[in-house]
Amino acid sequence: MQVVVAGQGFVGLPLAVRAAEVGHRVIGYDVDTHRVQQLAAGHSYVEDVTSARLCAVLGSGDYSPATEASSLAGFDFAVITVPTPLRDGVPDLTCIESCARTLGEHLRPGATVVLESTTYPGCTEELLVPILEKTSGLRACDDFSAGFSPERIAPGNQRFSFDGTPKVVSGIDGTSLDVIKEFYDGIFQTTVPVSGPRVAELAKLLENTFRLVNISLMNELATLAAPLRVNIWEAIDAAGTKPFGFTRFTPGPGVGGHCLPVDPLFLSWKIEQELGAPFRFVDLADDVNRRMPDYVVQRVVDGLGKLGLTVTRSRILLLGLTYKYNATDLRNSPSERVAELLTGLGADVRGADPNVRECDTSKLNVPRVDASPQEVAAADAVVLLMDHTRFDLTMIEENASYVLDCRNRLSGANVETL
Repeated sequence: MQVVVAGQGFVGLPLAVRAAEVGHRVIGYDVDTHRVQQLAAGHSYVEDVTSARLCAVLGSGDYSPATEASSLAGFDFAVITVPTPLRDGVPDLTCIESCARTLGEHLRPGATVVLESTTYPGCTEELLVPILEKTSGLRACDDFSAGFSPERIAPGNQRFSFDGTPKVVSGIDGTSLDVIKEFYDGIFQTTVPVSGPRVAELAKLLENTFRLVNISLMNELATLAAPLRVNIWEAIDAAGTKPFGFTRFTPGPGVGGHCLPVDPLFLSWKIEQELGAPFRFVDLADDVNRRMPDYVVQRVVDGLGKLGLTVTRSRILLLGLTYKYNATDLRNSPSERVAELLTGLGADVRGADPNVRECDTSKLNVPRVDASPQEVAAADAVVLLMDHTRFDLTMIEENASYVLDCRNRLSGANVETL
């Protein structure tokens, strides 16, 4: 089929490349000219798609990146994978709306449009479909198919592959579901059909809300266990020996990325709008996680105080700037807030992350350094925010005078755990 994947970021590019690999003719559509130029040159900026794979589908002619809307003409199947950020707690769906209008201008009878961008229950049927109908002059179900299939991208996940992760699919009617399931059956090893888009939309939010709430629980327990003189990490390990009724989650400096700090709030917003009631679990979990960088900074201040130092003019090294283990993604990373708070207190803050390019750390507003023995030894405090495998943990233990370990990976008299 002639397939359009609108949005060539962390979600869209892996899908576009995989669809091309299984034999579809794919247009990777994106409004970012620089991004499309990188793709056309065979350079992948997404860690789950190697440049070699990208070059292979470019060479076969089955994948073509494009910024021109005219390239969408004649598509059989289109997938929307554009960003859906929050603006002051309100979902910003302008990218979905714009993309729907663009696709609608090229929509023809018999074609299918699927939304993968995370959103609230009802968005596919209440927002996407009406825009497609108005722009195209066609009628959903009678003239074209539509549905929702939530993305389950986990950047850097070595255990579960892109195509090996079960894919939830839905359609606005039976025909739509059949067409959408058939498309994804050719890409994923397992598809999971559900009764309609609202169920699929809620399932995505449920997955991320489950993680947010449980990580928040561990984070709050971490702030309470220390004054109770209890090692929270040992308690988690002990609880984890139970073979049923317990799922292991661990504390950290906060959550990041697009999913956890954003997606559950879509559900909270929708419930407030439709029912006039707060979603208290999500609101509380969000509040706990937003406070974690502040707690990390307070622990650094306290740790330096024990050494007779003040945070002002102290040299502090932040190790691991991404929001996720072994990832390259800085989106919404708690490291940004930690760096901002420490700098505001007058500290000399530096950051090290071997997984992130220099240009990607500019918004942290701190100098970028390598995690060398000299740099570690020169710091008054080292904060291990993310324990990437490329860090030499033994070297850090041997050279740091004081470490706040937010990941429970280090040991020694000079180490405190979160």
